[in-house]
Amino acid sequence: MHVAEIWRYPVKSLGGERLQEAELRMDGIAGDRVVSVVYGGRVVTSRIRPALLGLRGSTAEDGTPLVDGVPWHDPRALEAVRAATGGDVELVADDSLERFDVLPLSVASDGALARIGLDGRRFRPNLVIGGVEGLAERQWPGRMLKIGGGAAYVAVARLRPRCVMTTFDPDTQEQDRTVLRRLVDEYEGRFALDCSVVVAGTIRVGDTVELRPAT
Repeated sequence: MHVAEIWRYPVKSLGGERLQEAELRMDGIAGDRVVSVVYGGRVVTSRIRPALLGLRGSTAEDGTPLVDGVPWHDPRALEAVRAATGGDVELVADDSLERFDVLPLSVASDGALARIGLDGRRFRPNLVIGGVEGLAERQWPGRMLKIGGGAAYVAVARLRPRCVMTTFDPDTQEQDRTVLRRLVDEYEGRFALDCSVVVAGTIRVGDTVELRPAT
């Protein structure tokens, strides 16, 4: 197996950026979801404001999160986000672990994505593991993934429960409710994997991935 794709989402609920390498820290990929859209003290997500998916989050060379190429603290970035949400929201920096819905790393496999036949971006993975046969990933919870020569280790906690966000096309934001019905009917509502980082390290596309016991 190998690392086929690496994704980072600098601004939570916006579109992400595809990377060739990343620093894998104990709180996930460096720079992932470090800015949130907030209204009245609560995080606003694309579950209820899917137009956010139409904005692209990326990262400048100095590490600054960008919204459609504009620094997140620039008034133009906030204007774009407010237009997408239709509300008087704010952009707030957050480097706490609470910025993640569950665990800091989401992992999918090429075999499972091929089986379901949907755009993998609907599931917003941080890593896509290549060279996986069919739905083999569903047997991984409780085990570890060793990644690359730098020996980063990722613990697979569970199959990830999916929500309405998967029903929105990542390019058009058009909704297809049958996606979530399929996930419930065919996959018990769980698809891809919630993971945590056990040993940090730099990972790259093409790195080998080994499935290991938990201990």
